Amino acid sequence: MSRQERFPRGKSAIVGTATDGIGEAKGFSSMDLAARAGLKALGDAGLRLSEVDYLSVCLPDDMLSGLSLAEYLGIHPRFTNNNRTGGSSFLTHAMHAALAIEAGLCETALITYGANPRTSGSFVAPPGSSIYETPYGVTLAASYGLAAQRHMHQYGTTRRQLAEVAVAARQWAMKNPEAWMREPLSIEECLAARPVATPFTVRDCCLVCDGGAAVVMVSAARAKDLVPRPAYLLGGAEATTHRYIAQMADLTVTAAAESGPRAFAHAGVKPADIDVLQLYDAFTINTILFLEDLGFCRKGEGGAFVEGGRIAPGGTLPVNTNGGGLSCVHPGMYGLFTMVEAARQIGGQCGERQIPGAQLALAHGNGGVLSSQATLILGSVETL
Repeated sequence: MSRQERFPRGKSAIVGTATDGIGEAKGFSSMDLAARAGLKALGDAGLRLSEVDYLSVCLPDDMLSGLSLAEYLGIHPRFTNNNRTGGSSFLTHAMHAALAIEAGLCETALITYGANPRTSGSFVAPPGSSIYETPYGVTLAASYGLAAQRHMHQYGTTRRQLAEVAVAARQWAMKNPEAWMREPLSIEECLAARPVATPFTVRDCCLVCDGGAAVVMVSAARAKDLVPRPAYLLGGAEATTHRYIAQMADLTVTAAAESGPRAFAHAGVKPADIDVLQLYDAFTINTILFLEDLGFCRKGEGGAFVEGGRIAPGGTLPVNTNGGGLSCVHPGMYGLFTMVEAARQIGGQCGERQIPGAQLALAHGNGGVLSSQATLILGSVETL
């Protein structure tokens, strides 16, 4: 860090989590799903809707969703947060909420999201266009495919190694009753699946499904009286390097290389201390890039790192224990689901997929085309 940064380490905590409508939520709008998830998260924390004085949301089809959801819920929060950085948005919301709670500006923060791209048949792309890309029909998959191809060229990463990421995610999903895709998946099936954008097949790409998620944050002082094992926010950081893929300086290095070290410094821990990771796996290359950039292996070694089921159930580093965006849920933006799963692991609420003794969890969000990165470190009471 170029200057001394201060973060309210352990001064706030996640005390309620929820998901809703994962897969197909016929008849429910994005707003419906966000509201339903929010109400379930409040119920999980034993709190009332009227207590919410900080509302964070970022819906794909409503640019003023902070205002709309407050009206929908019939509440008058002191603050609304509609910061939009793509899938990383919600992790930035958590950092902002932690600062507001520590400053005494609010007491109960609700961060929620919902989207229905599958049943609505409409995927709402972010506004804006690039004169270097849009006229030529560049897609999200093609943009991430460029990063994968460069990594393969520069470091020798293979298609089989990318498939290892997808297979590990599916194996975790098979342990998660909320996950949308739970059928067995092999490396050979990944390689033989329908091509999407070089070098990806459909199994390298995140799901397109419906779903909502929410978390509730309060001060550490309140948290201990609400739930048995709160997930305390120990550190967080974000960084942005570009908007469009043509402006990414190095296709193999993301801004996670900046957000990760800063979040670890805030938390006072290092990668080797982390018990479980929740990474934004919009595509299989994401997991490899983030493992490298966050410091779990050296640059260029991510492909070899995931071989042999290392990040799968029974491996040495549990990654995306809910099944991730590749097999659990990905309704346009996945970041909030990383927070839900990380908090649940700290709380010991994950059933068959629970990591025994998990005390430190990392949640990482990605927005745009590897554009915005945000990293959170959550810990149990023992880590304070």
